[in-house]
Amino acid sequence: MNKPLQYFSKNVKGNIAISGSKSESNRLLILQKIFSNIQLRNLSNSDDTKHLQEALTSNNDVINIGHAGTAMRFLTAYFSAKNGREVVLTGSDRMKNRPVKILVEALRSIGADIQYMDKEGFPPLKIKGKKITKNKVKINGNVSSQYISALLLISPSLENGLEIELKGKVTSVPYIKMTLALLDQLGIETQWNGNIIQIEQKSNIANNSITVESDWSSASYFYSLVALSENGKVTLSSYKNNSLQGDNSLVDIYKHFGVKTTFTGDTITLVKQNVNLVPLSLNLVNSPDLAQTVAVTCFGLGIACDLTGLHTLKIKETDRLIALKNELEKLGADIEVSNDSLHLKSTNKINNNIAIETYEDHRMAMAFAPLSLVVPITINDAEVVTKSYPNFWEDFESVLK
Repeated sequence: MNKPLQYFSKNVKGNIAISGSKSESNRLLILQKIFSNIQLRNLSNSDDTKHLQEALTSNNDVINIGHAGTAMRFLTAYFSAKNGREVVLTGSDRMKNRPVKILVEALRSIGADIQYMDKEGFPPLKIKGKKITKNKVKINGNVSSQYISALLLISPSLENGLEIELKGKVTSVPYIKMTLALLDQLGIETQWNGNIIQIEQKSNIANNSITVESDWSSASYFYSLVALSENGKVTLSSYKNNSLQGDNSLVDIYKHFGVKTTFTGDTITLVKQNVNLVPLSLNLVNSPDLAQTVAVTCFGLGIACDLTGLHTLKIKETDRLIALKNELEKLGADIEVSNDSLHLKSTNKINNNIAIETYEDHRMAMAFAPLSLVVPITINDAEVVTKSYPNFWEDFESVLK
C-alpha cells in the first residue's frame, strides 16, 4: 500500500493513547515465561511483540519470527537455556542477513548448543536447549544492547545465575538499565559495578502485576508533527516522568525545535512554541531509534544537524543511515553519512511529490510522515508500520483533521 500525504493546514491537535512500550513488553514477556506469576497490562500491540508472544506459546519445532529482531535475539538466549527443548529459529529474508554471531558466541561460551543452518553468524539457528551451569560470560559492550539484555533476561533461570563482563565502551546504556530495572522490580538481585554485571539465580518471585508504560519511540513522530506545525498541541498517554526508556530524551531534544512537554498524571502534552532555530549537534548513542525522526525534523525545519553515536543503525531492519541518505537526497537534502554518523546541511528548498521508499523498515515510514505538513509526499509500503505501531496511520490522521 502506497500512501499519498498532503496537508494544507499546519494545525495539529488531538489526544492519542499509545500502546505499551515494545522494549518493555518484550522483556517482560520473556520474564513472564520464566516466572508464571507475573501479570502484564498495556502490552505493546506491535507485530514484534505479537511474534514474540506466539513464539513463546508455540510447541512447533520451527519458529519463524518474521522481521522481529528483538524476538530473534531474546529467543536465541531463552531457548538455549530451555533444557530439553529443540527448535529451529528463523525469520524473514532480511532477518537471515542480520548478524547474531556475537550473541551466539557468548551463549556457546557458557555451554549453549547452537548451530548455524545456513550462513555462519546469521539465522536460521538450530538450538538444543540445555541446563546451563557456567556463570561467567564476556561480551563486547558496544554491540546492540539487545544481545546483552538477552543474556540478562535468562540469568535468573540459570542454576548459578550469571556474571557478564562488558568489554570496551558500553553503548545503549538506557536499554541495559531498563532490563536491570525490570529485574529489580521483580525482586531479583542485580549489581552493575564498572564493567561487570551480576544477576542472582532466582527460582521463585512474589506475585507481580505490571502496567507497561507507553512507547516513547512511538511518541517521537508526534513530537516531529508538533515541531513542523504552526499551532501544534497533542496530548499522549500513558507516560511517566521517571521513564525506564532511553527515548524519553525526546523531551529535551525537541525543546530545540520549540516543543514544550508538560506532564499531567500519566499524560504528556506537547505544545509548539516559537524559538530561534539553530544547527543541532547531538550524540544519540543512548537513543539511536530517534535518529531518523530527528534528521527528518531538522530537514523539514531547514536547519543543519550532526548526529553521532549511530553505529547500531547499520544492522537494523535496513541500513538506516544509507536509507536516510537515499530518501533525503531525493527530497533535495545535502547529506553525508559514515558508519556511525549523519551530517545534514541546512536548506530552504524541499522537492515535493517524492515517493519515500521504506526498505521494510517501520521507522522510515513513520519518521518521514510528518514531512507531509511541509510538502506533499508518498510513503511506499506504508503498512510496514504494523511492526511497531499498528494504529499509526489512524492516530496520525486524527490529529490533522
